[in-house]
Amino acid sequence: MPKINGNEVRPGMILEHNDGLWVAVKCDRVKPGKGGAFAQVELRNLRTGSKLNERFRSADKVERVSLEQRDHQYLYEEDDLLHFMDANTYDQVFIQSELVGEKAQFLVPGLEVIVSFYDDEVLDVELPQKVVCRIVETEPVITGQTAANSFKPALLENGLRVMVPPFINADTDVYVNTETKEYVERA
Repeated sequence: MPKINGNEVRPGMILEHNDGLWVAVKCDRVKPGKGGAFAQVELRNLRTGSKLNERFRSADKVERVSLEQRDHQYLYEEDDLLHFMDANTYDQVFIQSELVGEKAQFLVPGLEVIVSFYDDEVLDVELPQKVVCRIVETEPVITGQTAANSFKPALLENGLRVMVPPFINADTDVYVNTETKEYVERA
């Protein structure tokens, strides 16, 4: 694994530090009036989720890690295991649902995702930016309400509540952003 200078750490980089794998969440460059410049880096452990603030000087060396990312297709959930299939080799991977977290509510059979591996250990499951969801319940349209930029609550088939424009009715497919959990557009 390549070693980089401590001041070269950028957000999104994955580092091996203190016997763990950490992702740089936030990096601030600090140049105090006295002493050398350093990078104040907020790190999140990829395995445990714990956070750590670390100070790296330019003379410090840290190991940068590259994760292998492979396309997978979500199959089904059984007990607390999510079953995914490698799109190229057709090998199946079983992932604990707690690793996926709240994003698991967007998983539907056949959904294409990207699974990140480090030495055959699954570290992350990346969903598409937006997915199609069906609205099962929403309030009826009120005449004249469309004149202003207004939204109404809607319940999706996965149990998530989102705000949608007044012209959206029940049994309508919509795109929902998987990161912000907001309505994007009608499908």
